[in-house]
Amino acid sequence: ILILFAHPRYEKSRVNKALLEGLHGQDGITIHDLYEQYPDFNVDTAREQELLLAHQIIVWHYPVFLYGPPAMVKQWIDLVLEHGWAHGAGGNHLEDKQIFATVTSGGSRESYSHSGFNRHTMPELLFPLQQAAHLCRMTWLPPYAVQGSYRLTDGMLADYGKQYRQVLDRLSQSPPLSSFKGHDFLNDWIADVNRKEQP
Repeated sequence: ILILFAHPRYEKSRVNKALLEGLHGQDGITIHDLYEQYPDFNVDTAREQELLLAHQIIVWHYPVFLYGPPAMVKQWIDLVLEHGWAHGAGGNHLEDKQIFATVTSGGSRESYSHSGFNRHTMPELLFPLQQAAHLCRMTWLPPYAVQGSYRLTDGMLADYGKQYRQVLDRLSQSPPLSSFKGHDFLNDWIADVNRKEQP
């Protein structure tokens, strides 16, 4: 699993620190901090493509700012997902790899709804990334989301960190794609998995 982490102010983020805290040093998980690696935005395309080839599950992990990802994510997409390599004629290097977004937002899940303040659901706002994944012949999975971040206690953040680790662990076991049907978020999917496994 390759986590492409992009947060321009990571040092101030309680939520993302809680999510990543338990992942450092975990077998099979590579945390790749894009802002730390490329403070000048000069993305090493060849290096990034090598990382993609070395992993089967890709995660775009970032905070949502004004309904989209930080600028680094767009920069990475524009440079790394090249025509002829990731898509187009001969661009099949990412075919069948799985990809999803892990996002955090100050607004609650309820506010990201058709009847809420933001008028759209979080999965709808992620459509450009979903379409980019589709163009690259990748398999798009539901997002993992931590929302209403300003109101979360330390205990709640710890629970989200545990849940995130569990999601990644389960995904590494290659569950059938049919198991994701009916779930808008990986949060709901893993909760459903846990309920079904209870004695």
